[in-house]
Amino acid sequence: MNEVEHPRIVIIGGGTGLSVLVRGLKKYPLDITAIVTVADDGGSSGRLRNDLDIPAPGDIRNVLAALSDVEPLVEEMFQHRFSNSKDLNGHSLGNLIIAAMTSITGNFPYAIQEMSKVLNVRGKVLPATSHSVVLNAIMEDGSIVTGESRIPESGKKIKEVFLTPENATPLPEAIQAIRHADLIVIGPGSLYTSILPNLVVPEISREIIKAAAKKVYICNIMTQAGETLDFSASDHVKAIYEHMPEPFLNTILVNKENIPGNVLERYNEEKAKPVFFDTEKLEKLGLEVILGDIISLEEKVIRHNTLEVAKILYSMLDSKVEAEL
Repeated sequence: MNEVEHPRIVIIGGGTGLSVLVRGLKKYPLDITAIVTVADDGGSSGRLRNDLDIPAPGDIRNVLAALSDVEPLVEEMFQHRFSNSKDLNGHSLGNLIIAAMTSITGNFPYAIQEMSKVLNVRGKVLPATSHSVVLNAIMEDGSIVTGESRIPESGKKIKEVFLTPENATPLPEAIQAIRHADLIVIGPGSLYTSILPNLVVPEISREIIKAAAKKVYICNIMTQAGETLDFSASDHVKAIYEHMPEPFLNTILVNKENIPGNVLERYNEEKAKPVFFDTEKLEKLGLEVILGDIISLEEKVIRHNTLEVAKILYSMLDSKVEAEL
């Protein structure tokens, strides 16, 4: 008897946003592929990348942990960050394991595949490219800032981002996943340093545009100083389109839930404020706008509500599946 074929969803991004999202999605009967940025150059990831000349493992590690189906203690161990150690200080155990597996196999994507088995990961986790890449930003004043961690700290407005080497290629599995997807999800995550590093891999952008899948962008809840200061929801979309050969999104999911004043005060210190959803401009861009109560507050930190967002995304697939029956 054949196994039931689950709807196929591809999520593209990085940072905390992507790992938050997949925690909710893994509860549904879905065939999940996460395509994850490897342009990080800060902290443990950056040190390992520079020392071993491997793609940055940090965002990959977070998504592996989020999609894993293991005892909480095993996940906690994988995510453990060392302190009080001269050599290991700041390193995450998961990053070290991925680096060790890459050293043993000589192959970063294969190392991730093997770690996925160990962690009983529900889905596929693929790097956007198997190259060790560097993210660069051209600022509005024409200067170039090199390094993912340095871009938001430059204090300048970003015009565009690009990778070096510019001929970075994606994995064949990532291309296949995009081609066969029923739904492609972009974000959530830092626009210029988590989302766009995936989309500026030329083959990925071309395949997303050609793909038959419905394409949805999960807009950030808050603006981000150094990246999206004072950006509206349509500004986020326009920035994505400026890095792509042509417009491609069908739907945008934005938050309509009010954020408590004491939380806003805390974010105000970081020059961050709620993203204004300019519905009229979004509709002029040809987008279906879905407004949702999609925030989760933990210790005054705003995240996307993983269960609510997953439910909305699954309902998009659900109607597609029902239509085909």
